[in-house]
Amino acid sequence: MRSIWNGAISFGLVSIPIKLVNATENHSISFRQVHVEDGGRIRYRKVCELDGEEVTSAEIGKAYEDADGTMIPITDEDLSHLPLPTAKTIEIVAFVPADAIDPLQMDAAYYLSANGVPAAKPYTLLREALKRSRKVALAKYALRGRERLGMLRVVDDVIAMHGLLWPDEIRAPEGVAPESDVTVRDAELDLADALMDTLGEVDMDSLHDDYREAVEELIATKASGEALEPAEKGAKGGGKVIDLLAALESSVKAAKEARGEEDADSVADVTHLADRKPSGGAAKKSAASPKSGGKKSTASGKGKPAAKKTAAKSTAKKAAAKKTTAKKRSGSKSTASRKRASA
Repeated sequence: MRSIWNGAISFGLVSIPIKLVNATENHSISFRQVHVEDGGRIRYRKVCELDGEEVTSAEIGKAYEDADGTMIPITDEDLSHLPLPTAKTIEIVAFVPADAIDPLQMDAAYYLSANGVPAAKPYTLLREALKRSRKVALAKYALRGRERLGMLRVVDDVIAMHGLLWPDEIRAPEGVAPESDVTVRDAELDLADALMDTLGEVDMDSLHDDYREAVEELIATKASGEALEPAEKGAKGGGKVIDLLAALESSVKAAKEARGEEDADSVADVTHLADRKPSGGAAKKSAASPKSGGKKSTASGKGKPAAKKTAAKSTAKKAAAKKTTAKKRSGSKSTASRKRASA
């Protein structure tokens, strides 16, 4: 790997010559801007706004723009006279626990390589000291014209350095949290815990950029002149969650099904965690079940006598209803005959 910076690690009075190598690489697909009408490249040219002439990189310098718009030229010679002890040195200033570093401060990552045979012994000494202490080293270094903060830690058998933002570069999260008071029930927390346990852990090496792969396939298809097939539209997201418990239950169920776990067990566990009460007909059935002692029959086998009893009861009810109707009719006839006699 090509080094981007050569210098030394200052570890007390020990100096360790090192080379700085990028630890990460960008796999994003980059696009060029083109003229839609004819496909010609769109290029940006550096032009002086005073004379309108295009200028080369050799003719471009630095300047600081003041509040009133005045340009204050700053040359490389001006900057070289500034006291910068970390110009070619990664100066370790402290050793702290890893959890003392706020992840918000994390920036670019680099590998530090021992530069030459004499550097191997002090390099190994610092690496093993970091391993045994279980701490990380805080350091200052200069890169691309400015002093920066870094964190040194061990990755396998290599010392890695993470660039850190300065503490005053981290913005306070003011006005970000929900302003209204929200109460979370224990049942909801239980389901959230169940969902976290179901999703479990993941092999980081198994994660990949699906969108980049789709873009690569798109480019290959267009380059070959093949017709593009319309992509399937996924389910629209972003809707309002009306029932948080129901959404959590569905999430746990889907996660367990994706892992090939038993669906029935997942539903039973989730219902228990939600501590939900049955309503309507379900409540009546559950209340009636203890009396029956779990001997309710199905539509076949022993269920036939129960069906006959039910049919007999309904027939008896119909006969009673007919007798009542007949009595009413006879009563009304006798009343009518009495009225006629008295008349």
